[in-house]
Amino acid sequence: MSLKRSLLLLLFSTAFATSCWATDELSLPNAPAPTLAAVEARQNHADFRLTSTLPQGASSSQGDSQHPPISRADEDQHRFWDRKNVLPFSLVGASRALDYSSTLNMRRRGRDEVFLTNDIVDNHAAFAAIEAGGTAISIGASYLFHCYHHHRLERWTSVVHASLATTGAIRNYCLKTAHPSSTP
Repeated sequence: MSLKRSLLLLLFSTAFATSCWATDELSLPNAPAPTLAAVEARQNHADFRLTSTLPQGASSSQGDSQHPPISRADEDQHRFWDRKNVLPFSLVGASRALDYSSTLNMRRRGRDEVFLTNDIVDNHAAFAAIEAGGTAISIGASYLFHCYHHHRLERWTSVVHASLATTGAIRNYCLKTAHPSSTP
C-alpha cells in the first residue's frame, strides 16, 4: 500500500471516528421529563415486585420500597483503566514492539515489507510512530466500546489485536533470508 493510500485511510478513519462522538449535544434530543403518573406507576411496580417475592406471611414496609433492587447495569460498571484492561493494553503494546523489531530484522535480511512501503519502515522514527499509533487506536476502540457498555468487545479488541500483531511478528522472524541473485 502506498503512502498516499495509507494517509488517506488514516484521514478517513479519524474523520469517521470523530463523527461518531455521542457528546454532541446539538444532535441529541432532550429526554422527556417523567410525569407524576409515570413515577407512581414505577413505584407501584416496585412495590408489587417486592411483595410478590416475599414469603407468605411477611409484609413489606414502606422503607423497603424506597431502595430499588440492584440492577444488572450496576454490576457491569467498571473503570476503564482497571486491571482487566491494563493487561490486554500492555499486551498490545508489547506485541506492537515485537512487530516493530521483527519487521526491522526482516528488512535487514533483505525482505520487503508487505503492508507499508520500505521507505516508511526504513525511517525508524516514522515506523515507531505508526506502531505507537496502532496501539493508541486499539485502546481508543476499546474506550468507545467501554462508553457504549460493550465490555466484552472492549476486551476482545485488545486480545485480537495483540494476537494478530504477535502472529505477524512470528511470521516475520520465520521468513528465510532473501539471497540476492548472482548474475555473471
